[in-house]
Amino acid sequence: MYVQSILDTDLYKFTTSYAYFKLFPQAEGTFVFHDRDDTVYDQNFVDDLRRAFDELGRLALTDEEFDYMVANCRFIPQNYFEWLRGFRFDPKRISTWIDEHGHLHIEASDFMYKVTLYEIAVLTMVSALRNSTHAADMSGVMTRLKEKIALSNAEHLLFSDFGTRRRFSFEVHRAVMEYIRREARYCAGTSNCYLAMKLGMKMIGTYPHELPMFIAAVNGGPRQANYLAMEHWVNVYDGYLGIALTDSFGSEVFFKNFSKKHASLFDGVRQDSGDPLRFIDMAVARYRELGIDPMTKTIIFSDALDFPRAAEIQKACEGRIRCSFGIGTNITNDTGYPPCNIVMKLSTCRMNDKQQTRKCVKLSDVEGKAMGDPAEIELYRRLLE
Repeated sequence: MYVQSILDTDLYKFTTSYAYFKLFPQAEGTFVFHDRDDTVYDQNFVDDLRRAFDELGRLALTDEEFDYMVANCRFIPQNYFEWLRGFRFDPKRISTWIDEHGHLHIEASDFMYKVTLYEIAVLTMVSALRNSTHAADMSGVMTRLKEKIALSNAEHLLFSDFGTRRRFSFEVHRAVMEYIRREARYCAGTSNCYLAMKLGMKMIGTYPHELPMFIAAVNGGPRQANYLAMEHWVNVYDGYLGIALTDSFGSEVFFKNFSKKHASLFDGVRQDSGDPLRFIDMAVARYRELGIDPMTKTIIFSDALDFPRAAEIQKACEGRIRCSFGIGTNITNDTGYPPCNIVMKLSTCRMNDKQQTRKCVKLSDVEGKAMGDPAEIELYRRLLE
């Protein structure tokens, strides 16, 4: 099994699912897979992937997992996990095919509180299946990992594991996290709920791009989407899970929406694309403009980081703002083989079955990371001018 459990995913998938569950229970959406490297796949891969999705459909929340989540996710009420006990991934909700160029297409559609749970599972399975034809050199993996953790310990570099979606395999993921659990003095935790449970680590999570994307699509555009997404998040979680993602429509747009209320309530912000040094300047300036001491707030950096780059960014934050780092592929897929460059994003949605389906857009702080229909991307950019 490429995915070990319902919990073998990121915490933010459950927190986002519950937000939809509470606020928008009739909302529907479709997530679409995208391979940024335009990798060529074959029909055998598609057939193997479909069989893997069938296996995914047999996963169910165990009593141990239920008890763990109820005890450790007090910000989500127990009735959500009672529902999760009965949840099953439905392979019929996943469409998978290759086009005439060999490019892989995957779409998953359902109610938003259900379909959001498919994203990490699908990405994890594609990555692991691609890697299943060769073995990881674990000696090399562990040698490099020891150097990374030595750097973190020496520099007091606070980091979390964000590497589930593009990991080499579950076995590699578990092995590196077992070492980190023993040796890293500045690991805040892991986004992976299953490994957090098995290894006695803290679960880490924020909120995703999809929430402001959904809000923008169903509410007529991106201008106030960040503000409304944060407002909804505060209403659901009442101060818990207080890290705001900034780049769904570009960080400049986000900071214009970043009110004194939200800047005070949220513990900090997450930088996931663009120039981290420029981002530090923007965040510090906005906090000061709002009369908030930046040294009471935190930036979580999570844009394709490795440990040496994180150490450089930490030096740039010193004396200005606190920082932490979400490091993913460099922890879970540093095996010597090129990792997948894959994402799965919300493509369309609607508030209920009476509403017209709307196209979703993500702009990012990097031109090449924008996702959505080209005409819709251009419309969003004009609306934000």
